[in-house]
Amino acid sequence: MTERLYYTNEITVGRAQIVRCTEEQDGRYAIELDQTLFHPQGGGQPADTGWIVGVAVEEVIQRDENIVHILARSLALGEVDIQIDAAVRELHSRWHTAGHLIGYAGERFGWRPVKAHHWPGEGRITFIPGEEGAAPSADMFKELIDGWRAEKLIRHVEMDEGRRKVWFGVLPAYLCGGTHVSDLSKLGEVEISNVKQKKGQLIVSYRVL
Repeated sequence: MTERLYYTNEITVGRAQIVRCTEEQDGRYAIELDQTLFHPQGGGQPADTGWIVGVAVEEVIQRDENIVHILARSLALGEVDIQIDAAVRELHSRWHTAGHLIGYAGERFGWRPVKAHHWPGEGRITFIPGEEGAAPSADMFKELIDGWRAEKLIRHVEMDEGRRKVWFGVLPAYLCGGTHVSDLSKLGEVEISNVKQKKGQLIVSYRVL
């Protein structure tokens, strides 16, 4: 099982042991580390990018309990330097955090988030109605989110029986394996670009500026 360092810290440079290197069907190589800084694609968030011993990591995916790093060439087993692209990590963290805030806001309006897509340029959260289910406007979402941003709420992380919980200030905790800003002063402006209802669901599209 790969230890996921990004669960509990935000370092972007470190060292790890290559424990396995195997050739993929497409001719590239799958590198498994004992521990990793790289967030894999999943949970509505794209994968981190970066380098292992200076070689570009082209994909990061989860296979069973392991994180697999896809590179263009093989690497020898042993200890190596690893580095993620800090600018890409920050971008993904901002978009993922914005998605959480939209989820919180939707719940305030009687909707329950069931699906999230935090990809830059494609952000959207899908809700199903709760007890009330009246459709809120984009301005209603933005008012709540801007208020939380102004409070500069701090991110909290807790591991509970192997499950990772993330929350901001006194807002509810979400089970989440993704990356987020350390406090909402680092989020940037969130723009609600579209709110629509389709087949009983509410779909909120957003951008982070």
